[in-house]
Amino acid sequence: MDSQQAGIDAKDAPAEGIVHAALSRKQPPPESPDGIKTRRWIIFCFWAIAGLLGLPIWYATTTVPRAALPLESMDAWASGQTCKLEFPVHLVLAASHLDTAITIDLAQQVQRGLDKQNKSPIHRLRVITSGHSTADQSADAPYIDPLSSSAITSQVAATVNLVLDTSYTQPLAKVQPFDPILDIYHGSLSSTQPSDVSNLADFIANELLKLFAEEQVTLDYLLTGQTTHHESSGSIDSSSIIENYRKRSNRAFKYASTYHLTFSLFTGSASPSAWDIKAALDEYLGPFLASFSSVSKFSVDTQVQLYASLSPSLHGPQYDEASKKWTLLRSDLSAFINAAEWPLSPSIGVGPTINFVAYVPSPKQAPMVIQETGGTSWLIPQWGGVQILNPSTDQGNNTALTKQDLEPVMRIFAEQLESLIGLPQSPSSLPLRLSSLTRERAASLILSASSTLGALSRLTLKLTSIAIPDNVADSVQKTIHHLETACSHVHEGQYDTALEHARIAEAHAEQAFFEPSMVGQVYFPDEHKVAVYVPLLGPMAVPLVMAALKEFKQFKQARAKTS
Repeated sequence: MDSQQAGIDAKDAPAEGIVHAALSRKQPPPESPDGIKTRRWIIFCFWAIAGLLGLPIWYATTTVPRAALPLESMDAWASGQTCKLEFPVHLVLAASHLDTAITIDLAQQVQRGLDKQNKSPIHRLRVITSGHSTADQSADAPYIDPLSSSAITSQVAATVNLVLDTSYTQPLAKVQPFDPILDIYHGSLSSTQPSDVSNLADFIANELLKLFAEEQVTLDYLLTGQTTHHESSGSIDSSSIIENYRKRSNRAFKYASTYHLTFSLFTGSASPSAWDIKAALDEYLGPFLASFSSVSKFSVDTQVQLYASLSPSLHGPQYDEASKKWTLLRSDLSAFINAAEWPLSPSIGVGPTINFVAYVPSPKQAPMVIQETGGTSWLIPQWGGVQILNPSTDQGNNTALTKQDLEPVMRIFAEQLESLIGLPQSPSSLPLRLSSLTRERAASLILSASSTLGALSRLTLKLTSIAIPDNVADSVQKTIHHLETACSHVHEGQYDTALEHARIAEAHAEQAFFEPSMVGQVYFPDEHKVAVYVPLLGPMAVPLVMAALKEFKQFKQARAKTS
């Protein structure tokens, strides 16, 4: 056994030697210190290029520009902390037939009555006397605004004109329809009977509160979301006023400094082929449009189209044997406009386009009325108005519509225009309704611009990856400047100027919020960035990282051996 085992060991000994020789040949020769230093310098240079050159270039080319925004000021405007809107409405008491002392005493008592009955924290009626200086006013009269510089430069909303008429045993109030004047007819007043002045003052205060009731309720609801109780008149229904305001807002266009009016004549046959629209506009609608100059401007164009076919989706008109008329159902009115064939472009002018359509049916379908009401006109909210013009039998086949023929059409178009621009329904005086609309528009625009600033601030904080160009910051600064100016003018009672600055502020706020370069980044989330960078940087980063780790490991092993 020993000899056999010795033979086996003798046979295995050469094989082991061969294996050890092969392994010794596969091992690389030990690196020289210079080679190790060179390799480490190469790895360091790669990392240095990536860190000192590549990363700055990448950061500079991919960094999203974010201009500094006054976020605290924007949030303050959005929350209503910067500007507490108050609307002083200045009224002039004119009484040329009364003594100065009686006039001032009457104005003071009217102001006391207004302050006592008016519970609105926003809308304040202020009475000043006409033709009297500050020295003429009582120095200890806390209820009346003196005729100071601020009162003189502010806009006067209305004039309370006292008219002496001994035939009236009780005072009577009449509002002039085309002037901002409230006439108060009264009997004689005696300085020896204070009750006469007191009774007249109470009557004037009640009439003024009734006159501005709709405006006060609307502003309270618009700015605070609440309504105040009016002690002056139990007949004032705040909920009804608010409901009418909502309907009016739904019908009306968004406020614009310029509207474009398009008057179109569409005929179902070859006649009438012309209309004296220019003379009709100048005569019946021109003064009406001119009265709106303090609120908005208007541009006008006209057009005529013959053989204008009705919309194919229209079910009617149907002939009614009983009335001998062609009738349209109320459900047909929404499909009456043939938008596919009638040239009614919504973007003709600078501002929003308001369309007014006069349709003359063909003789085969005349007269044409609405079945439910028997009327011939209707309003399309935020679009325009339509009037069916049925030719009278004595006109025959006239090929042109005269100015007299167009008078009722222009009257209807004027009423429709009032609804489309959101003119309040009361009071009965057109200038007073326009001044109410001015204050209402100024308040809504200030709220809109402030709300947009708040939305932009929240968007900036929530989406930190979106770009904020310098022009956005500039628009925000301009918005805040014009909001401050508008708020100042509102407090001073200069509502025309306040409306103009509020309109500019709202335009700049919308421009900042809807900046195209900023909006585009909203739809580019971080997941997309990862999907772009990983395939590009992964193949380059793995060799650098692995080489650095391997070299660090060898460095630690070398230090362990030396120690």
